[in-house]
Amino acid sequence: MKYNTKEEFEKINMFGEGVPNEMFAKYFIGNSYLNPLVKPGEAPLFLANVTFEPGCRNNWHIHHATKGGGQMLICTAGEGWYQEDGKEPVGLKEGSFVYIPANVKHWHGAKADSWFSHISVEVPGEGGSNEWLEPVSDEEYNKLE
Repeated sequence: MKYNTKEEFEKINMFGEGVPNEMFAKYFIGNSYLNPLVKPGEAPLFLANVTFEPGCRNNWHIHHATKGGGQMLICTAGEGWYQEDGKEPVGLKEGSFVYIPANVKHWHGAKADSWFSHISVEVPGEGGSNEWLEPVSDEEYNKLE
C-alpha cells in the first residue's frame, strides 16, 4: 500500500524510522533513515530498518564477498523498487522479500509517491566490502511506474 504522508506511514512503520542516515547520505538521493534492530557485533547478523522518503533511492552498489555474503531485504511498509543491473526493476510492497547475492550490482528505494521501509539483513561472508557506484539518475528513475 502506498503512503503519501509521513503521518499515515508512521502509524504502520512497525520497526520505526530511526535517525537520519547521515553516514551514508552521500550514497542516496533524498532522505533515508536508519533504525538498527541489533547492535553491531552482538548478534550473528546485522539487521536494520531502513526508511526512505518518497523518491529516495540509494546509488547503484555491490556487496562484495569472496565466500557467502550478500544482502536480504524484508519489505515491511509502503512501496519501493529494487533493480539488478541488466534486469527490469521490480516493485516492492509489504511482505516482499529480495535476496541479493554477493557481487551483484543493484539499487533499491522508495517509489516516487510512497514512503517505504525494509529490514536490511547483511548476510555473513568472507572478504566482504561494499562498493558504492553511480547514482540512479532522475531520468532512469522517472521512467519507473
